[in-house]
Amino acid sequence: MFEKIIGNEKNKSILEKSIEIKKTSHSYLFWGIEGIGKKLIASEFAKKMLCLEPENKECRCKSCIEFESGSNPDFIMIEPEDGKIKIDQIRNLQRKVAEKPINSNKKVYIINDSDKMTTEAQNCLLKTLEEPPEYLTIILICSNEYSMLSTINSRCTRMHFDNLETNQIKKFLEEKYPETKFSEKIIKLSQGSIGKTLQLNQKTQLYENIENLFDSFKTKDLIDITSIAEEIYNEKEEINSVLEYMNILALEFSKKDIRYINSIDIIEDTKKRLQANSNYDMCVDNLLFNIWYLFQK
Repeated sequence: MFEKIIGNEKNKSILEKSIEIKKTSHSYLFWGIEGIGKKLIASEFAKKMLCLEPENKECRCKSCIEFESGSNPDFIMIEPEDGKIKIDQIRNLQRKVAEKPINSNKKVYIINDSDKMTTEAQNCLLKTLEEPPEYLTIILICSNEYSMLSTINSRCTRMHFDNLETNQIKKFLEEKYPETKFSEKIIKLSQGSIGKTLQLNQKTQLYENIENLFDSFKTKDLIDITSIAEEIYNEKEEINSVLEYMNILALEFSKKDIRYINSIDIIEDTKKRLQANSNYDMCVDNLLFNIWYLFQK
C-alpha cells in the first residue's frame, strides 16, 4: 500500500494491518512536522479503505479509478481557504456525511492542516466525531497537535509521524531529482522534512548569501555587513529558517574560530524578540551588530 512512500514504517504497518483485519477507526489524528509524508500516507490509506478489492495490490476497481482521478464520491479532501479551515467547510462536510456511500461501504474524509481550523469549526466537527455513522472515517492531519481542542484529540486514534532520517531524504532526492544539487546544510536545515528541503532549495541564493555574511563578520565593517545582509531584511516570512541556518553555520564556523559559538546566544535572543513581536528591522539590526561586535574585541 505504501511502497512508494519513505519513512514511518511502524505507522504504515499498523494501518496496513487495520485494513487486513478490517478494523479501522472512525477518526485518526496524524501529527508531525510538515513535509514528511502524512498527507500521502493518509491518501493511500483512504484509497485502500474505499477499495472494492483490497486484497488486490494492483486493483483497478471503480472506486480506485475514481479516487485516482479525484472524482470518488465517497472521498473528500478539505484544505485551508485563506489560511484557515472555516466552520462553513465543516458544515458542508457534515451535510455530505449524512449521505450514504455510493461506490463503497465506507466514506473517508481527510482534513489537511486541521490545526488551522477555527475554534468554531473544531467545535462543529466535534459533533460528528462524537456520533459518527458506521461507514465514516475522518483523518485529521496536523503539524501542531496543541492547536487542536483536547476534546477532539481524545476522540481520535492519534499517530505521531517521525521526522525522516538524513539518509532517507538523500536517497529520495537522488532518485526523484537526479539533476538537482542539494547541499548538506540545506538537508540538515530541513530537520527531517522532504517538503522543507525542496522549499529551502528554491532559495539557495539566500542561504549562500547568509554563508557569505558569516564569513564577512571578521573582515568587513558594519556598513558592509548591513549591505551584504540586505536580503535578510526582505525575508521576513523566511526568518525562522534564516536563523536556524545561522545556528548551523555558527557551529560549523566555530571549528575554525571559537568566537562564532557566541553568536548562537545572539541568534536565540533574536528569535525570542521576534516571538514577542518586536520590530523586525530593529531585531535584524541588533542581530548583525552584536555578531559583528564579537569580532571587534
